[in-house]
Amino acid sequence: MNMNFKRKLPTPMEIKEMYPLSDELAKLKAKNDEEIQSVFTGKSDKFVLIIGPCSADREDAVLDYISRLRKVQEQVKDKIVIIPRIYTNKPRTTGDGYKGMLHQPNPNENPDMLKGVIAIRKLHMKAMEETGFSCADEMLYPENHRYLSDLLSYVAIGARSVENQQHRLTASGLAIPVGMKNPTSGDISVMMNSITAAQHKHTFIYRGWEVESQGNPMAHAILRGYVNKHGQSLPNYHYEDLVALLETYNKTNLVNPGVIVDTNHANSGKKWAEQVRIAKEILHSTRHNADVCKLVKGLMIESYIEDGCQKVEEGIYGKSITDPCLGWEKTERLIFDIADLRK
Repeated sequence: MNMNFKRKLPTPMEIKEMYPLSDELAKLKAKNDEEIQSVFTGKSDKFVLIIGPCSADREDAVLDYISRLRKVQEQVKDKIVIIPRIYTNKPRTTGDGYKGMLHQPNPNENPDMLKGVIAIRKLHMKAMEETGFSCADEMLYPENHRYLSDLLSYVAIGARSVENQQHRLTASGLAIPVGMKNPTSGDISVMMNSITAAQHKHTFIYRGWEVESQGNPMAHAILRGYVNKHGQSLPNYHYEDLVALLETYNKTNLVNPGVIVDTNHANSGKKWAEQVRIAKEILHSTRHNADVCKLVKGLMIESYIEDGCQKVEEGIYGKSITDPCLGWEKTERLIFDIADLRK
C-alpha cells in the first residue's frame, strides 16, 4: 500500500473517557434532542434553523458566534429552534484545501488527526457548556461519528456522500435527525433512495463490529441545488421544486416526510447575500400551501461573524476560510424576519 501508517488513534470510547460528558450536559442534550426531534416527527410546528459557519475554523470565533445565537434564540423560542452548525470536517471537490478542524485544529499548521479528534470533541462540549446548544455536524467519515455521538443533535450527509452505502447504513443506526442532501447532479431519486435506506434496518460492519441498526425514522431530505452538465449552478428551492418533492414523498412508504432547504451552495450559486432572499421565498411558499408548510421543517444557512470569505493567511476573526457566509448583522435580522413570517 502506498500509505505511511503514522500511529494508531485512540478509539472513540477512549476519547470519551478522556473527555467525558457530564450527567448535567447529557440531560441537557436529551432535552434539546426531544425538542428538535418533535419537529421532524410532526409533533411540533416550530421551524428549525441549522445555521453557522461553512467550517469551524477556530474555537474562539465559533464560540463567540454561537453565544450570539443563544441570545437570539431566547427571543424567538416560541417559533424557531436553532441548531448551530459546527462543521469540523469538510469535503473538498478536488481533495485540496482546508479539510476542517478534524484535520487541522490550526489552519496554519500541518494536519494532526489526534489533535483534531480532541479539538473537535472539546469544541462541541464547550458549545454546550457555554451556550446550552447541542449542535450539528456533517458526517463526512462515518467511522468517526462515534467520537461525537454523545454530543450531536443533528447530522447532515453531504451531496458527495449521499450515494455511499456506509453513510446510508450508519445513518440508519443513529437516533437523531439525519438530513440527506440531493447529489450534485440534482437527481432527487438518489436522495430518496438514501432516505429509504436510512429509515430501514440493516446488518453491516462498523468499526470492526458486526452491527444491527434499527432504522432511523427521522432521516429526511435536504435540497441544496445542483450543477448541470455545463457546470452551472441551478436552484431547487422554488415552490415547484417543493411541490415536486412532496409528490415524490407521497409515492413512497417513508415516515415523517420532511425537508430542510439549504439556502447556500448551488441554490445561491455561492452568492452568500442571496440567502436572505432565498429564505424569504421559501417562507412565502410555505404560506401559500399548507402541505408544503408541513413538509418544510426548516432552513440551512451558512453564516458567521463577518460577511464573505477569506484566504487562510488573511486571519480575519470570524470570517469563513471556505465558502462565503452571511455576516452576523444580516443573520440576526434574517432570523427575526423568519420568526415574523412564520404563521
